[in-house]
Amino acid sequence: MNLDELKVMIKKDLDIDQTALDAESSRTPQLHNKYLVMFMDEKLKLKRMNSELSVIRKNKWLYYTGRMSQEELTQFGWEPFELNILKTEADDMIESDTDYIKASEKVNFQEEKVSYLESVIKIVQNRQWQIRAMIDWLKFTQGV
Repeated sequence: MNLDELKVMIKKDLDIDQTALDAESSRTPQLHNKYLVMFMDEKLKLKRMNSELSVIRKNKWLYYTGRMSQEELTQFGWEPFELNILKTEADDMIESDTDYIKASEKVNFQEEKVSYLESVIKIVQNRQWQIRAMIDWLKFTQGV
Protein backbone atom coordinates (compact mmCIF):
# COMPACT_ATOMS: atom_id res chain seq x y z
CA MET A 1 0.00 0.00 0.00
CA ASN A 2 1.39 3.38 -0.91
CA LEU A 3 1.43 6.36 1.43
CA ASP A 4 -1.45 8.22 -0.23
CA GLU A 5 -3.76 5.21 0.06
CA LEU A 6 -2.72 4.80 3.68
CA LYS A 7 -3.51 8.46 4.43
CA VAL A 8 -6.99 8.17 2.90
CA MET A 9 -7.73 4.98 4.84
CA ILE A 10 -6.54 6.51 8.12
CA LYS A 11 -8.56 9.67 7.59
CA LYS A 12 -11.68 7.58 7.04
CA ASP A 13 -11.00 5.26 10.00
CA LEU A 14 -10.22 8.00 12.51
CA ASP A 15 -13.34 10.01 11.74
CA ILE A 16 -15.73 9.77 14.70
CA ASP A 17 -19.46 9.62 13.95
CA GLN A 18 -20.89 11.84 16.66
CA THR A 19 -24.37 10.36 16.20
CA ALA A 20 -23.17 6.84 17.11
CA LEU A 21 -20.62 7.30 19.87
CA ASP A 22 -21.38 3.88 21.35
CA ALA A 23 -20.54 2.15 18.06
CA GLU A 24 -17.44 4.31 17.65
CA SER A 25 -16.30 3.37 21.14
CA SER A 26 -16.62 -0.35 20.40
CA ARG A 27 -14.75 0.11 17.10
CA THR A 28 -11.62 1.47 18.82
CA PRO A 29 -10.03 -1.91 19.72
CA GLN A 30 -10.40 -3.12 16.12
CA LEU A 31 -8.79 0.06 14.80
CA HIS A 32 -5.97 -0.28 17.29
CA ASN A 33 -5.30 -3.86 16.23
CA LYS A 34 -5.51 -2.98 12.53
CA TYR A 35 -2.90 -0.24 12.77
CA LEU A 36 -0.72 -2.12 15.24
CA VAL A 37 -0.47 -5.03 12.78
CA MET A 38 0.36 -2.60 9.97
CA PHE A 39 2.95 -0.89 12.14
CA MET A 40 4.65 -4.18 13.01
CA ASP A 41 4.70 -5.29 9.36
CA GLU A 42 6.16 -1.98 8.18
CA LYS A 43 8.72 -1.95 10.99
CA LEU A 44 9.89 -5.44 10.01
CA LYS A 45 10.10 -4.28 6.41
CA LEU A 46 12.24 -1.35 7.59
CA LYS A 47 14.61 -3.72 9.41
CA ARG A 48 14.99 -5.83 6.26
CA MET A 49 15.67 -2.72 4.21
CA ASN A 50 18.31 -1.57 6.69
CA SER A 51 19.98 -4.98 6.42
CA GLU A 52 19.96 -4.73 2.64
CA LEU A 53 21.44 -1.22 2.86
CA SER A 54 24.24 -2.57 5.04
CA VAL A 55 25.02 -5.23 2.44
CA ILE A 56 25.07 -2.61 -0.32
CA ARG A 57 27.38 -0.43 1.80
CA LYS A 58 29.76 -3.35 2.39
CA ASN A 59 29.83 -4.28 -1.30
CA LYS A 60 30.41 -0.69 -2.35
CA TRP A 61 33.22 -0.36 0.22
CA LEU A 62 34.89 -3.47 -1.19
CA TYR A 63 34.43 -2.08 -4.69
CA TYR A 64 35.84 1.38 -4.01
CA THR A 65 38.78 0.10 -1.96
CA GLY A 66 39.72 -2.38 -4.70
CA ARG A 67 39.10 -5.45 -2.57
CA MET A 68 36.32 -6.96 -4.64
CA SER A 69 37.23 -10.09 -6.60
CA GLN A 70 36.74 -10.32 -10.35
CA GLU A 71 34.09 -12.97 -9.74
CA GLU A 72 32.11 -10.57 -7.51
CA LEU A 73 32.53 -7.75 -10.03
CA THR A 74 31.12 -10.00 -12.73
CA GLN A 75 28.26 -11.08 -10.46
CA PHE A 76 27.21 -7.44 -9.92
CA GLY A 77 27.99 -6.40 -13.50
CA TRP A 78 30.47 -3.75 -12.36
CA GLU A 79 33.70 -2.70 -14.02
CA PRO A 80 36.82 -2.61 -11.83
CA PHE A 81 37.31 0.71 -10.01
CA GLU A 82 40.57 2.06 -11.37
CA LEU A 83 41.31 4.90 -8.96
CA ASN A 84 43.41 4.41 -5.86
CA ILE A 85 41.70 6.10 -2.96
CA LEU A 86 42.32 6.21 0.77
CA LYS A 87 40.10 4.10 2.99
CA THR A 88 38.75 7.30 4.50
CA GLU A 89 37.66 8.50 1.05
CA ALA A 90 35.68 5.31 0.46
CA ASP A 91 32.86 6.59 2.68
CA ASP A 92 32.52 9.70 0.52
CA MET A 93 32.41 7.56 -2.60
CA ILE A 94 29.75 5.30 -1.10
CA GLU A 95 27.60 8.24 0.05
CA SER A 96 27.57 9.61 -3.51
CA ASP A 97 27.02 6.24 -5.22
CA THR A 98 23.66 6.09 -7.05
CA ASP A 99 22.85 2.53 -5.94
CA TYR A 100 23.48 3.45 -2.31
CA ILE A 101 21.50 6.70 -2.61
CA LYS A 102 18.47 4.89 -4.08
CA ALA A 103 18.51 2.26 -1.32
CA SER A 104 19.00 4.95 1.32
CA GLU A 105 16.02 6.95 0.00
CA LYS A 106 13.83 3.84 0.24
CA VAL A 107 14.93 3.35 3.84
CA ASN A 108 14.20 7.00 4.64
CA PHE A 109 10.73 6.73 3.10
CA GLN A 110 10.03 3.56 5.08
CA GLU A 111 11.19 5.26 8.29
CA GLU A 112 8.66 8.04 7.67
CA LYS A 113 5.91 5.50 7.02
CA VAL A 114 6.71 3.69 10.28
CA SER A 115 6.77 6.98 12.18
CA TYR A 116 3.41 7.95 10.68
CA LEU A 117 1.83 4.64 11.70
CA GLU A 118 3.26 5.01 15.20
CA SER A 119 1.57 8.42 15.47
CA VAL A 120 -1.72 6.95 14.24
CA ILE A 121 -1.57 4.27 16.94
CA LYS A 122 -1.18 7.00 19.57
CA ILE A 123 -4.21 8.81 18.15
CA VAL A 124 -6.25 5.59 18.24
CA GLN A 125 -5.19 5.01 21.85
CA ASN A 126 -6.51 8.49 22.75
CA ARG A 127 -9.71 7.97 20.80
CA GLN A 128 -11.61 6.72 23.86
CA TRP A 129 -10.81 9.96 25.68
CA GLN A 130 -12.11 11.96 22.73
CA ILE A 131 -15.32 9.96 22.67
CA ARG A 132 -15.69 10.37 26.43
CA ALA A 133 -15.24 14.14 26.08
CA MET A 134 -17.92 14.22 23.37
CA ILE A 135 -20.32 12.30 25.61
CA ASP A 136 -19.61 14.65 28.52
CA TRP A 137 -20.21 17.65 26.26
CA LEU A 138 -23.52 16.20 25.09
CA LYS A 139 -24.57 15.65 28.70
CA PHE A 140 -23.60 19.20 29.59
CA THR A 141 -25.42 20.79 26.66
CA GLN A 142 -28.55 18.71 27.31
CA GLY A 143 -28.55 19.55 31.02
CA VAL A 144 -27.99 16.00 32.19
